[in-house]
Amino acid sequence: MIDIPENHLAHTVIGLAIEIHKALGPGLKESAYRECLMYELGQNGISATSMKPLSVTYKNLHIDDGYSIDLVLDDKLAIELETCDQISDQHVHKMLRNMKLGNYRLGLIINFNSPLLKNGIRRVANHRLLPDENRLMPE
Repeated sequence: MIDIPENHLAHTVIGLAIEIHKALGPGLKESAYRECLMYELGQNGISATSMKPLSVTYKNLHIDDGYSIDLVLDDKLAIELETCDQISDQHVHKMLRNMKLGNYRLGLIINFNSPLLKNGIRRVANHRLLPDENRLMPE
């Protein structure tokens, strides 16, 4: 299996999401967009897990409390899909929490409810896990 860097995966996902958005437009449920994205990822040979469960560990206590990430690609890129008015700080904090729980370095929040999808995409980096040479520039 070829090891695809997170940034390349993110670029591919954004292109596929834009293709889906052009075909379907805004207004559908998150689950419809998730299924379409899973289909496109499979067609492009990219391994993805839908609704990947996350657990919380505190000291010696392991808690399975229903946290999940919408999609995880090649066990390295976290993706949260939204159908809301706009991506808020709360969405970013949720993504950072999920990235920390799942030990992911890079994530995408994709808001399919945005009239122009490129304006509804937010990259989120877990700087504690990103090597200095791959650190993303601040927005």
